[in-house]
Amino acid sequence: MKVLALRAAVLLGLLGVWEVVAAPLNPILYVAPSAIPGALLRVFRVGELPPLPEHVWLTLREIAAAYALAVSAGLWLGFVLGLQKTLGRIYEPILAALYAIPSVVWYPSLMLFFGLGPASKIAFGLLLGFFPVALSVLAGIRQVDRHLITVAVSMGAGPGAIFLKVALPAMSATLVGGLRAGLALSVVGVLVGEILGSRAGIGYLINYAYGLFMTAEYAGLVVLVGAAVLALDGAAGLLEARVRRWAS
Repeated sequence: MKVLALRAAVLLGLLGVWEVVAAPLNPILYVAPSAIPGALLRVFRVGELPPLPEHVWLTLREIAAAYALAVSAGLWLGFVLGLQKTLGRIYEPILAALYAIPSVVWYPSLMLFFGLGPASKIAFGLLLGFFPVALSVLAGIRQVDRHLITVAVSMGAGPGAIFLKVALPAMSATLVGGLRAGLALSVVGVLVGEILGSRAGIGYLINYAYGLFMTAEYAGLVVLVGAAVLALDGAAGLLEARVRRWAS
């Protein structure tokens, strides 16, 4: 509770400074926090746009689809490369090199293949979220003590029991960290994809407001996205803490 109170105090202090600095300046360039709630309400009344909840719902569906695909593909490939040592040694440097490439360079190709619809945003979120999941699984499997597996086999444990009782607790911290990073990057991928080329979604609204110098609406949408990302990351952090306690 003390940490939460300190965080709230810091946030209120920053908002206060922001308000004092921005209030007397040009509102087209500098937006005070007090102007953001009204700006968000005005977004609801933009006649040529679908209602804001429809954009939010579309973005959430794209994030959920991208993250689910990233986790599925990352877990599968990570386990395959982790359990097959030779394949792991061959392909891990390739994965690391692809992960190091700035991901935005892939988006024009994805937009060319999948168009401006949700598919290209889901593919970009999948691409960004896949690598940390796969690499964390690969690293986690290598942390498992082979002697523990040998002891478990000698005591008659089957593959399922070995995975649940030996391998999963040993690799859980690394795995959950990778899943958390994959979630963050999937969100980034979807939002960046919507900003770079889309006809709907929160990213499209941000780009729309920015292009028309609707500075208050732009800032309000950015704050809305930031609050949602903080909520997601907070939930992931709580899950990570519980998994660490379970593993220990």
